[in-house]
Amino acid sequence: MGPRFLRELANAAFSYPAIDNHAHPFLTEKNRDTFPFEGLISEATGEALILDSHHTLSCYRAAAQLSKLFGLKGDEANWESVKKKRATIDYAELCAMCMKHTGIQSILIDDGLSGVAGLDQGYKWHDQFTTSPTKRIVRIEVEAQNVLRKLMSPILTKVTASIVGGVLEEFSQRFRECIIASAEDKEVVGFKSVACYRTGLDIATSGTPAEIQTSLLAAIARFEQTGDLRFEHKALNDYLVRIVLEITGEYQKPVQFHTGLGDNDITLTKSSPAHMQPIIEAYPNTTFVLLHSSYPYTRDAGYLTSVYRNVYLDFGEIFPFVSGDGQRAVVRQVLELAPTNRILWSTDGHWWPESYYLGTIQAREALYEVLSGSVRREELTEEQAVGIVQNALFHNSNKLYRLGLEPNLNIL
Repeated sequence: MGPRFLRELANAAFSYPAIDNHAHPFLTEKNRDTFPFEGLISEATGEALILDSHHTLSCYRAAAQLSKLFGLKGDEANWESVKKKRATIDYAELCAMCMKHTGIQSILIDDGLSGVAGLDQGYKWHDQFTTSPTKRIVRIEVEAQNVLRKLMSPILTKVTASIVGGVLEEFSQRFRECIIASAEDKEVVGFKSVACYRTGLDIATSGTPAEIQTSLLAAIARFEQTGDLRFEHKALNDYLVRIVLEITGEYQKPVQFHTGLGDNDITLTKSSPAHMQPIIEAYPNTTFVLLHSSYPYTRDAGYLTSVYRNVYLDFGEIFPFVSGDGQRAVVRQVLELAPTNRILWSTDGHWWPESYYLGTIQAREALYEVLSGSVRREELTEEQAVGIVQNALFHNSNKLYRLGLEPNLNIL
């Protein structure tokens, strides 16, 4: 006799509406095949992505689930057949096919991904797949780069150490105005930092003007020499993060931080949210959202969430990048310490509609499998487990981002 089926918990896990608290836009139809489809199941790049990622457990599982979605059976139920099949499906039909099974009621979209300008859809385009409006998450490093680029365009003389102080003052003022404008925009419900990618999560709580000016001068010099503007200078990056943390604390809008899981542009040892403890303590009125389950540092994130009321833990991106066993282990680690009223779910969906599909169905499966085990061991009641699911999928994000939504109970 198999384990007892928990009907109420299953209904919640597989049918309750969800708020995707962190995702990215779809590619446009014209650009649907611009990037290797293996990016759906791996953060690897280059040959590691093309030659190796389809040998992972996460890929085998994704291929099986997408084969079922596309009606592939038997010998056709494999990764290469999935890629061939999706290429034959009308793009609008493919998007609708994937999204109708998710139960996503609202998406919070970070539309600042680098390298996709002009290739992806605008955030409001995604409203066609949800019953509540899509909202924006503003990526602060991109905003800062845009501000500096506009500031630099009329400057005809080379920026030197003798004038960089004035440039920093003007840049800081314009950046503050930019962030305040976004904070006052009702379409913007939060902000996002990729400091993890650029200089690491050991964000300094203070910095000297000389350090910041030197970093700005280095960023400008690179821009003048190459035309490429990318903030990866620690004193400057940390300074910009502090400006945002101050403003968002006043406006009560959360700041999401990429933590853990990412491509090889990340220094892994600096991607643990444990490095953020000083900056979290320095800004107690600002809400920090630790994204991507902080994998493989999930327990670090759970600890911070348990001891700081201004920290929330997002358990996303591991669906579908991590194997099924790995996903269940991560969800268990999230629940080891983190208060269940401060955990959030996301797909980290990007580019391909299948990323939203897999990111949702796998998360729902993991929640049911982990929590049903706890119920059967009498560690919590089924009613409590149902509440955890409903909060994680919908209510926690609805409250944190002040969306004011009512759950659409007929969404699935």
